[in-house]
Amino acid sequence: MAKKSATVYLSAIVAMVFWAFSFIWYKEVLVAYKPVSLVLMRLIISSVLLIAVTASLGRLNRIKREDIKTFILLSFLSPFLYFLGESYGVSYMPSTLAAVIIATIPLFSPIGAYYYLKERISMMNFLGIFVSVVGVGLVVFHQGLNLTDVHPLGLAFMLLAVVSALGYSLLIKKLANKYNVLSIVAYQNLIGVFFFLPLFFFLDFKQFFQVVPTWDVIVPLLNLGVFASTFAFVFFTYAIKHLGVSKANIFTNAIPVLTAILAFFILNEVITPVKMAGILVVVLGLFLSQLRKGMFKRMFRIN
Repeated sequence: MAKKSATVYLSAIVAMVFWAFSFIWYKEVLVAYKPVSLVLMRLIISSVLLIAVTASLGRLNRIKREDIKTFILLSFLSPFLYFLGESYGVSYMPSTLAAVIIATIPLFSPIGAYYYLKERISMMNFLGIFVSVVGVGLVVFHQGLNLTDVHPLGLAFMLLAVVSALGYSLLIKKLANKYNVLSIVAYQNLIGVFFFLPLFFFLDFKQFFQVVPTWDVIVPLLNLGVFASTFAFVFFTYAIKHLGVSKANIFTNAIPVLTAILAFFILNEVITPVKMAGILVVVLGLFLSQLRKGMFKRMFRIN
């Protein structure tokens, strides 16, 4: 049991590391390709890889007729809506800010649980949401960042990513009890390819064939397809299956901190004291939002 628990937590942590890196890889690929082209290519890479592996191992589950609509809705939420929001959002704002917004997903999990699972939202959840909003404000309006630097469309797209990720996490738990994680991610990405194809032909087709890719673009694109779209989703789905939606989502708290560190070393993005304070406040808000009734008192109780 202890070994299994360690594997589950390690899977969640590794998934967060890959997703933190994905904000860096986005920036490196977007210099050549548009967002829809980028997402379509990473999904094709992931789908081919997963289907080849699962089929060769005999692990590719067949979708039951009653679950077809659920899989289609799952793929519509993620990768389709989520990647649309994330890829366009990242193209309009710094990587660190995009990661901070994505890290607010656990804050809204109690809202989804309230409407769909009839779970009550505690005052601590509301406190966490408020604290996190303050933290995001510090990051957005830190010294040296003008309102013109944060495009409203970027914020709107990132909000779309957050909402779609919430819906995705509520659906994935149901499917994870019936299918292995490799099959779920393989099918969701394959269906996602067909969602993105019409947008690709309408928006990016002409520009796509004008690009002459270099290794500086090919390598991060492969990283997105293999690590961010494949391994990260497999590991995170495995964590959700064994930890549940709320506990697994807690690990996304680490994404903004990891991304800020990576962006500092790789993209030379500046981390001002106010910006770092904002990131820490967001993480604090996320932590508070996960505390259950009485947990705060037990943490500080003196025996």
